[in-house]
Amino acid sequence: MRFLITTAILAIFCGGCFSADDNRPLPILGERDVSPSGDTLYPTIPDFQFIDQDSQLINNATFAGKAYVADFFFIHCPTICPKVKANGLRIYNRFKNNEGLLMLSHSIDVRNDTVGALLAHAKKLGIDSKQWHLVTGDHDAIYGIADNYFSVAKEDPSAPGGFDHSGRMILVDKNRHVRSFCDGTNSESVDKFMKDIDRLLKEK
Repeated sequence: MRFLITTAILAIFCGGCFSADDNRPLPILGERDVSPSGDTLYPTIPDFQFIDQDSQLINNATFAGKAYVADFFFIHCPTICPKVKANGLRIYNRFKNNEGLLMLSHSIDVRNDTVGALLAHAKKLGIDSKQWHLVTGDHDAIYGIADNYFSVAKEDPSAPGGFDHSGRMILVDKNRHVRSFCDGTNSESVDKFMKDIDRLLKEK
């Protein structure tokens, strides 16, 4: 329910934030709070610690000073993941020479998507682990952080492959704020998303 409410809020808040000709800074998404001193507090991605396809520790420091694109997947997903990864490769290839952007894909099948399986999948995709991290880790940590990305990740025996998850791709800035998102299964949505990435990377 919290995800549905947050999604509705984001949809209203972001109604005009995907204009290709809009050069204003992207908004910071999510519900805001106010500190006792009156300062606006923006939601941020919390501390995390996962392991990527090269057995490297991946945490917030990995993305220090950089923007990144996050998503949730599992290797043997029979439905949306191939489309999301195909569009992810479009983003990867477009920005592969830009040191200001990284990518982070969280596997929600922590039982089967081992480090070795993630490495094989990365080789199949043809991606460089210096820019695109496929990660696994503690079950509760991965599932818990999905909510911070305004995404969905849960086990569901009735769902194809046994997992219910969002095909959303999320853009996070260097301060851990979510700034944009798209439907990773939809090429047109991803086209607009890449323009938002361009906008974010131009920010000081």
